[in-house]
Amino acid sequence: MPVNSILGVFAKSPIKPLQEHIDKVYDCASLLVPFFDATISGDWDSAVKLRTQISEAERQADTLKREIRLNLPGGLFMPVERTDLLELLTQQDKIANKAKDISGRVIGRQLLVPSSLQTPFQAYLVRCLDAVTLAKEAINELDSLLETGFRGREVDLVAKMIVKLDKIEEDTDDLQVQVRRQLFALESELNPVDVMFLYKIIEWVGDLADLAERVGSRLELMLARV
Repeated sequence: MPVNSILGVFAKSPIKPLQEHIDKVYDCASLLVPFFDATISGDWDSAVKLRTQISEAERQADTLKREIRLNLPGGLFMPVERTDLLELLTQQDKIANKAKDISGRVIGRQLLVPSSLQTPFQAYLVRCLDAVTLAKEAINELDSLLETGFRGREVDLVAKMIVKLDKIEEDTDDLQVQVRRQLFALESELNPVDVMFLYKIIEWVGDLADLAERVGSRLELMLARV
């Protein structure tokens, strides 16, 4: 978005650019599902193309982040702090960065999730992305919160989303333990270096949910200060 355009958006609402950013972050992270589908099926050409799409979405999110940081007005006539909005932006952006890191590491080694681990791994990935989806939905409620003066039923709705986000993050922790345990049982059958990288990928996928939960935590803190 050109600077003049984003300044025009800020003139209407400082929330809208933050929402545009989380939408792009979600686009980036959600591409990991077809990306891993392609690697599991051995279609590395498609995986490389999807990796390119992930990188482009991350680049666009990064551009939005820089423009928001440069152009977010210092004196906002609203009941939230500028620093809170910037911290939300930072946490959102880390999700896109992590998605790019995951896809890059997998492509770099043509790393394949073992066949017996594929179903639980994909379920784990989808649950982690559920957290990203809910973080996106919560951020997209901010304009409604602004319209209601951060009061009433809209606050209760967002508070329930944040509680649900915490629950999803707990689910992903449990799933990660299960996937790691299954990988441990396979270690003797696999390339030791691949095992090391698989553990790292499992950890990074879990980071997607952790980072989404941090978005919720920052939003909760922001609401508590209003």
